[in-house]
Amino acid sequence: MSTHNPVFIPGPTNIPEEIRKACDIPTLDHRSPAFARLFKPAVAGIRRVLAMDQGEIIILPSTGTGGWEAAITNTLSSGDKVLAPRFGMFSHRWIDLCQRHGLDVQIIETPWGQGAPLAEIEAALRADSAHEIKAVLATHNETATGVRSDIAGIRRALDAAGHPALLLVDGVSSIGSMPFDMAGWGVDIAVAGSQKGFMLPAGLAILGVSPKALNAMEKATLPRTFFDFRDMLAAYAAGGYPYTPAVGLIAGLAKAIEMLEDEGLENVYARHHRLAEATRRAVAAWGMRPCAATPELYSDTVTAVVVPEGCNGTDLVQLAASKYGVAFGVGLGEVAGKVFRIGHLGMLSDVMLLSGLATAEMCMADLGWDVQLGSGVAAAQEYLRNSAGVALARAA
Repeated sequence: MSTHNPVFIPGPTNIPEEIRKACDIPTLDHRSPAFARLFKPAVAGIRRVLAMDQGEIIILPSTGTGGWEAAITNTLSSGDKVLAPRFGMFSHRWIDLCQRHGLDVQIIETPWGQGAPLAEIEAALRADSAHEIKAVLATHNETATGVRSDIAGIRRALDAAGHPALLLVDGVSSIGSMPFDMAGWGVDIAVAGSQKGFMLPAGLAILGVSPKALNAMEKATLPRTFFDFRDMLAAYAAGGYPYTPAVGLIAGLAKAIEMLEDEGLENVYARHHRLAEATRRAVAAWGMRPCAATPELYSDTVTAVVVPEGCNGTDLVQLAASKYGVAFGVGLGEVAGKVFRIGHLGMLSDVMLLSGLATAEMCMADLGWDVQLGSGVAAAQEYLRNSAGVALARAA
């Protein structure tokens, strides 16, 4: 059955059976001590995944987009200026969300395929001598283009400019799959979602909030009700929520963190890098290239593959779904039709990845693209064979 095939979209990701079972619990009184016993391990685990040393964890019944909205409405006021590079669909959507909330967004236009431009960010911050910019928005992993930006570099730019702006980071498609150092990078709010590296269904927005962001919360005047951190934190102190939480998903989140830590976070990150590198070897063997402009920008959770001239990436995605029951990601925005996306994050193994690469090759051949069947799979196999022993030794 096609529902048994793994998905290769950059989220929602494949759900491990242990997590599905953990989410499948009877109705639970969310104001009882039983709920607190589920909730507290999830909160403590998120702190470890984010590498937080201070601040608060907020877990909202929402998605990453709700997390973006919560980040700005709890820290900013109408008319505030924010600085944001636009270099892909998800950085664009966060900018759009800010503009709809009446914020003054200073946009740094950046070619898709590039990452957040550190020099331009620093220059903009230095030019803002009156410190009108209240926050810098950064997308850590731009899912539309398969680009990872240097968040530590943005923190260095803020520090070099001596600028007090908040650093708000979209880590939805990176956290839980790639290294994230909230304390070390000086991130003020990190936004994650349940459906990516945490291998859950969509439904939770997960935020790490620094003490600096909590202080800003007291002065912020943008409207918020459902996403109000003040209500959340007051309810947390009493062991619950200000409204009905997604109890099953929170139970699954606790299990997901347990699974990540049983594997070891460093091993999780190394596994994602191996799968990403195997994918890139396959792409090269097909005579294609990633959308990310340079290797230091390559994402370890998704590769956007630039298709040959005269080909349409959306055709491949549609054929894979209709003929083989396998899901890849379409190109979005400026790269629609120009790329197709291979998600390689969450619950994914070497063998699962190879099945996806083989399916992509069959679709290329079916569409008459100039590709040799088996070329990408063989390149990935060679890499995985020669790196598997190292990965297993680290996991032992």
